[in-house]
Amino acid sequence: MPFADYTTQHHAPLTALLGLLNPWSFLFISLTYLPSTILSSPSSLFSWSRLHSLWFSRFWATIGPQVQTSTSPFVIPLLSGLVHRGVVVPPSSAQHPGLGGTVLEIGAGSGLWASLFSDEHLPPAGTAAGTLGVRTPISHIYGVEPNPAVHAALRERVAAAGLGGRYEIVPVGIEDLLATGRVAAGSVDCIVSVLCLCSIPEPARNIRELYKCLKPGGRWYVFEHVKTYPEQGRVLSLYQAFINLFWPICIGGCNIRRDTVNHLLEAGEWSDIDLRQPPQEPWFNTVPHICGTLTK
Repeated sequence: MPFADYTTQHHAPLTALLGLLNPWSFLFISLTYLPSTILSSPSSLFSWSRLHSLWFSRFWATIGPQVQTSTSPFVIPLLSGLVHRGVVVPPSSAQHPGLGGTVLEIGAGSGLWASLFSDEHLPPAGTAAGTLGVRTPISHIYGVEPNPAVHAALRERVAAAGLGGRYEIVPVGIEDLLATGRVAAGSVDCIVSVLCLCSIPEPARNIRELYKCLKPGGRWYVFEHVKTYPEQGRVLSLYQAFINLFWPICIGGCNIRRDTVNHLLEAGEWSDIDLRQPPQEPWFNTVPHICGTLTK
């Protein structure tokens, strides 16, 4: 079951209230970046798409690293094969191999997560280890990022991570990956999607396209936010839908109502499905997550 057990969770009313109001504070922070964006580029007022992009870029330059800091303690173990049933487990309880081989990073952006692919996350030289819960060397990384405005920042972070010639920026959308031959079907060992499937166009179709890129036995490491789970109740679902009227406008096109779980499960046949909501997430979380590993 890909959800937390809300029946055993108890929270003080004030804690729940603050949690329910938290998305509005996030939206307010984003709005504070709008005036400075307009002042820095008055001509963007004549192009909503340009203004929207510049606004989100300024906002995310500050908030993105904070999000990275708060999620890395979970995402790094995930990429090391150390997340099972939504919980970080010790190497002795690992159920999946770690990241390695040919990797496809979705939504590379300005390189916020580039350091996750560096060799510093490999086990120490000489360490005896099995195949589960251990990263292997990454031979090549395709970083899918169609926005050329962030490529310079992405290159800087790739260089800082010591990835050199192993990281290739793919400047097209997911829908063009296979059509243009930039990535061949069945050629990828691992796909990594961290908080990005909320913004891709035609998610059901494009997730199927990504599935085609995986080799048999290839793994998709997932950490995404999704629409509320049925166990959270109809009222919270409606509340999330109300928030989502404003969220994509203020948060760069991000959609918190995506049915990402079903899109992933229906993308094709999986030999192993280990997707769960982190059990520590409270019932009032209006931006719940799904995490884990899918094996083709």
